[in-house]
Amino acid sequence: MFYVRINKIKSIMNIKTITLGLSLFISVTQGFAQALYQYPEEPEVLEMLRKWQDMKFGLLMHWGAYSQWGVVESWTLSSEDMGWNRRPQGKSYCQYVREYEELKNTFNPVNFNPDKWAVAAKDAGMKYMIFTTKHHDGFNMYDTQQSDYKITDPSVPFHSNAKADVTQEIFRSFRKEGFFTGAYFSKPDWHHKDYWASEWATPNRHVNYDTRKYPERWENFKTFVYRQIEELMIRYGKIDILWLDGGWVRSFASDAEEKKAAERNLWNQDIDMPKIAKMARSYQPGLIMVDRGAGSAYENYRTPEQAIPDKPLPHPWETCMTMADMWSYNENDNYKSAHQLIRTLIQVVSRGGNFLLNVGPSPEGDFHPTAYQRLEEIGHWMKINGESIYGTKTIAPYHEEKIVFTQKDGTIYASYLPDENETIPAVIEVHSFQPQAGSKVYLLGHDKALTWSKAGNGFSICLSKSLQKNPPCHYAWVFKFKAL
Repeated sequence: MFYVRINKIKSIMNIKTITLGLSLFISVTQGFAQALYQYPEEPEVLEMLRKWQDMKFGLLMHWGAYSQWGVVESWTLSSEDMGWNRRPQGKSYCQYVREYEELKNTFNPVNFNPDKWAVAAKDAGMKYMIFTTKHHDGFNMYDTQQSDYKITDPSVPFHSNAKADVTQEIFRSFRKEGFFTGAYFSKPDWHHKDYWASEWATPNRHVNYDTRKYPERWENFKTFVYRQIEELMIRYGKIDILWLDGGWVRSFASDAEEKKAAERNLWNQDIDMPKIAKMARSYQPGLIMVDRGAGSAYENYRTPEQAIPDKPLPHPWETCMTMADMWSYNENDNYKSAHQLIRTLIQVVSRGGNFLLNVGPSPEGDFHPTAYQRLEEIGHWMKINGESIYGTKTIAPYHEEKIVFTQKDGTIYASYLPDENETIPAVIEVHSFQPQAGSKVYLLGHDKALTWSKAGNGFSICLSKSLQKNPPCHYAWVFKFKAL
């Protein structure tokens, strides 16, 4: 993952919509121009996208040998000084890399039980999952035949366990619970000799040699990536989403861009996405591809990281966010409250997105107890209010003060987002909509209609004292009605 710490995407401009299947969108967020979005042309992919958009809530898991150290997954290997990826003082970079790569020799997640994860995620109301089959460090969490830097290698203590191919086991467990399954795969591979070649230093996250000067080396790497993805498509059952990370591994949009990059010692990293996509979808028809950050035709949906847009985006999208502070496991991490997580879910969905919530499993192979607690708390809320989330669409003005809106089949859902520890008010005012005359307004989880009255162009909802004392749920309250 990129460690982008953005609270909100401030503005969305220059939106132009053309016909579905040929639609191109331009959006500018926080002054940063994004590439044109292209809807996939394949009907099967469009249908999968539609199903995925209705799911709204998913689970992402960052897990690898790095979990033993509680570090920022692969990023401590990068020589870029980003503040949050600092290595221990008094240790040389080369020594650190050696010790990092030796983590495989002690990786033994004996408490690994993916059935437990899948049940907890299902009970939380999640509908799809993404698992890190390989992060940028190149350590493979599946039984690839292209590398011995993998969890099933004899040097890894866990290799003799019946569940050593953890990717296979995780996909199997989540499919059993009805999930869409997705494979996170890092396009860059900092362990591979033809990405970070040993002859040269590794000043940043990019390939460390001129791919034009050594084309055979780059072709070797392209073949390696192709074959690894092919393994995932062939040997791991039904895959619904291929979630590719490392958006800097891409072709240049123009000669001018390539020339400008070369001046900064950044070389063309074209891995032939059309060829990869054709192969992947030949094995997995309808596969959603997320070539995140690359701005290509294979970025079927976009993934704002740790960010919630102010308004709907003009393309399919998903906020990916950590449940704690870090993507990977840290015993002493700071977990977000259920109040914050549920609030985020509602805000994301009200703006037309999906919410992909990350949990980092421990080196022993389990979630932190707090993660299970948060999933349980979210699940309690979703069992009462899920109809305001799943399959819903946006409706302007999207939000007002403490209320956000979604709609489905002619019903409007108004979700009241209280401050932390705020109790449900005696009167709630909605300014943007008014129920049909004589119709009823309900609070989800409460079976009796509420008293309401017109107030200007909106309406007021009155709640009894008994309902205020014993609301049907915590964290947020959802009202539904038919509008004029």
